[in-house]
Amino acid sequence: MSEYHIPVLLTESISALVTNPDGTYADATFGGGGHTAYLLSRLNDGGRVIAFDRDIDAIARAPKDPRLTLIHNNFRFIENYARHEGVQFDGILADLGVSSHQFDTAGRGFSFRFEDAPLDMRMNQEGKLTAQQIVNTYQEEDIERILRLYGEVDGARNMARLIVEARGKQPLVTTGDLDNAIARMLPRGAEHKVLAKVYQALRIEVNQEMRSLEKFLDGAARSLKPGGRLVVITYHSLEDRMVKNFIKTGNVDGVQQKDLYGNTVTPLEAVNRKPILPEESEIAENTRARSAKLRIAQRRDGQ
Repeated sequence: MSEYHIPVLLTESISALVTNPDGTYADATFGGGGHTAYLLSRLNDGGRVIAFDRDIDAIARAPKDPRLTLIHNNFRFIENYARHEGVQFDGILADLGVSSHQFDTAGRGFSFRFEDAPLDMRMNQEGKLTAQQIVNTYQEEDIERILRLYGEVDGARNMARLIVEARGKQPLVTTGDLDNAIARMLPRGAEHKVLAKVYQALRIEVNQEMRSLEKFLDGAARSLKPGGRLVVITYHSLEDRMVKNFIKTGNVDGVQQKDLYGNTVTPLEAVNRKPILPEESEIAENTRARSAKLRIAQRRDGQ
């Protein structure tokens, strides 16, 4: 599966996840299946893995293993599954990155490397909203908000204006159309850095990633056994801040909540105070690992 996607922080994440080789685990973002394959290798015959992915391409590549159950759905619904099946997990893993396959498949529209790719960016190809719809139909102020909030793009207002001006002449259909529309705001020699932020922002909006992550974190905490582990790999500051806040306070906003007796109410306890980062050797082999951060938490008893 390495040709489809190279798993990031593989050994570190699975080592942190598995506390019981006969337990039940969830890979909430199956992707290329690398984490799941290694997880299965660490489990006994009595162990189980429930893997989720909204991309049918990923599901189609699942290995045949009686211990593995594949769910074609967004990881935000993990608690729904756990309640319906009456299971609690010994550990839940989520790798929040886009798979190499999605980036490298021109027709999916995730990368600015392909000038004639459709502006799609849907992780679930059955979804209705595409990046093309966003850049051609959203109000200018909404495009600005997306660029600023999800991409932390400098000059988001001016860039949104350029997009609206360009679509007024002709619809923006391909990645090349979008790149040309904002070309004036791409600094010479660093074009790819700005484009990466723009494409990230649109991808997050298309797939409602932040809302899904918040719902996933809430549901994952309630779906763990006491002492069960939540292991999350993040790739940009916005999602990492949400995970960090949730582990610390029980909500993505980072607001401490207390019960009637003044005790702090948090379902999870951090296992690693600082995130685990990839080794230089891993980054050299897989440049997409360079921004990854691994956070580990454990479900408290009685929460």
